[in-house]
Amino acid sequence: MPDLFDTAAATPKAEGPRPLADRLRPQTLAEVIGQRHVLGPEGPLGAMLAAKSLSSLILWGPPGVGKTTIARLLADETDLAFVQISAIFTGVPDLRKVFESAKIRRQNGQGTLLFVDEIHRFNKAQQDGFLPHMEDGTILLVGATTENPSFELNAALMSRAQVIVLERLSLADLERMMQRAEMELGRTLPLTGEAGESLLEMADGDGRALLNLIEQVAAWRVEKSIDRDQLATRLMRRAAKYDKSGEEHYNLISALHKSVRGSDPDAALYWFARMLEGGEDPRFLARRLTRMAVEDIGLAEPQAHSVCLDAWNTYERLGSPEGELALANAVVYLALAPKSNAVYVAYKAARASARETGSQMPPRHILNAPTKMMKDIGYGSGYAYDHEAEDGFSGQDYFPEGMKRPVFYLPPERGYERELKKRVEYFAKLRAKRQGG
Repeated sequence: MPDLFDTAAATPKAEGPRPLADRLRPQTLAEVIGQRHVLGPEGPLGAMLAAKSLSSLILWGPPGVGKTTIARLLADETDLAFVQISAIFTGVPDLRKVFESAKIRRQNGQGTLLFVDEIHRFNKAQQDGFLPHMEDGTILLVGATTENPSFELNAALMSRAQVIVLERLSLADLERMMQRAEMELGRTLPLTGEAGESLLEMADGDGRALLNLIEQVAAWRVEKSIDRDQLATRLMRRAAKYDKSGEEHYNLISALHKSVRGSDPDAALYWFARMLEGGEDPRFLARRLTRMAVEDIGLAEPQAHSVCLDAWNTYERLGSPEGELALANAVVYLALAPKSNAVYVAYKAARASARETGSQMPPRHILNAPTKMMKDIGYGSGYAYDHEAEDGFSGQDYFPEGMKRPVFYLPPERGYERELKKRVEYFAKLRAKRQGG
């Protein structure tokens, strides 16, 4: 009677169903869709491979752009053993085992490419634990992160690894991926042209998300092609990438601020809407809009900051969702207002000057003299009461004695500051006339 164990071992097991993303995983770097800026001959990874000199890397980019695939294929290209761990599930004892295995591998003549997914999840001590093994060549580290490495990774680790920035996949990249998927499936998806475009947009630059969506669509049994509206009904749109406390928060508020500063109401409204769709607190946006009014518009349009405060107050009274419209009004008003940072620049210059000359007394003629002794030493002596002077302007010097008069405020020829510029120049001429006299 044959040995059942041996028979079972010799019989090949039927392979279970594999996800589409796994079946389409590239087998060479040339098959990777997107990231030509780093994988091409002139890109950093292309140049490293051509020189046969691969260094430790940090792959920084959004989800679904090929970080894991690129790391695995780099190991194949350089004949390194590929070891993959996740910072979420790996503790210090696990790391010790990984390093010990890499040392044994090295003694046997093979190097190790250690791929660490979500490397930013490791704390400082754990990140420091990689350093000696990187320096002695035990491992070549390839870390993957969706967070800004300069915020999340130790300076020591960053100095030993090159940061490679991977980009979200373009619509053209996603279209190529969909074509590959249809070839693998052996049929085209039951979608109209507009619905196909909508499917690509739903993926939001994430290749893995697109393949998951395609797998869902491919499983449908329909008699005719599905249009855009039917697709929207059957599939939920992927939530936009937005972390209210992370880097994406700062990226989007920067985009909103710069769009307002650049006098582009359409772009400003877009980024304002993106933040609201991501779940941003409208009060945070109201505060930032008010800051824009005082920092980037200033006295070129003095009403701007009142418009922001009124919009903020309206939001507090109406609440969501109606109150957001008041903030949208403020966004457009700020974007179209004349821009000036003259007061902002003057304020910073005055603060810097105050730090340098902070111990100097005001000139005696503008000091109050409530006691006889203070009068006797000259406090208030020689003060000219401006209301009694010609034109209501005495032209006296109000800076500390011996301090050269600085000029902080330089209003531009924009908006209301055109009038303020005339006043500044008028008083400067009078001052020179009165002080010269």
